[in-house]
Amino acid sequence: MNSIIRGPGDAGNSHTPVARPTVCEDYTAMAWIRTIPWSEAGGTLKDAYDWQAKRLGEPTEYTQLGSLYPELVMQRLQLYKCVEACPSGLTPMERQMAALVTSVLNETPHCSSGLLLKLESLGADRRFLDHVATDPRTTRSGDPRLDAIIEYAVKLTLTPGEVSQEDVDALRTHGLEDLDILDLNNMVAYYCYTNRVANGLGLKTTIDSAREATLALPV
Repeated sequence: MNSIIRGPGDAGNSHTPVARPTVCEDYTAMAWIRTIPWSEAGGTLKDAYDWQAKRLGEPTEYTQLGSLYPELVMQRLQLYKCVEACPSGLTPMERQMAALVTSVLNETPHCSSGLLLKLESLGADRRFLDHVATDPRTTRSGDPRLDAIIEYAVKLTLTPGEVSQEDVDALRTHGLEDLDILDLNNMVAYYCYTNRVANGLGLKTTIDSAREATLALPV
């Protein structure tokens, strides 16, 4: 893992930019469907918005995408919290890297940009993130365990019907226990869902605030 970690004082990388997913200029609006702003929300929707806003200060654009169905908004936040709270042996870096790989392959700039910021905050090397954002399929970290995680995320995202028991066994050879594998599988599946919600409803903006990227999880 040392090959992708930088210390907080690593001045050598201080001017190395992270590759950001490109935002199409045609998509300046938040979404292609009507959404309900926080100021107009009531009932379950307001409760959901307020829950996320307690930590972040406001509901996210993604959260507002489901606002015409308030119970969906609440359940999505519950699911988000549950997914991120899995007590597996995966490190935060490994979990977020799997999510980034999935979001890059699904061409979802909104999710990818936030995950890049999360990984930067966790200490990931920015040159390595550049490679992941360009093509996760050819990315090698130098850490066999992380590379196995990335390979699984790539295969499950691009060719889910081709995933086999051998792919799971390969994860075990790199020290992943069954709960770790379940967590990894769930992270990839969750972000495939999230990516399709964002892409399918026109959420093409990028997240440029580390605060939004790291504090969107309700507590």
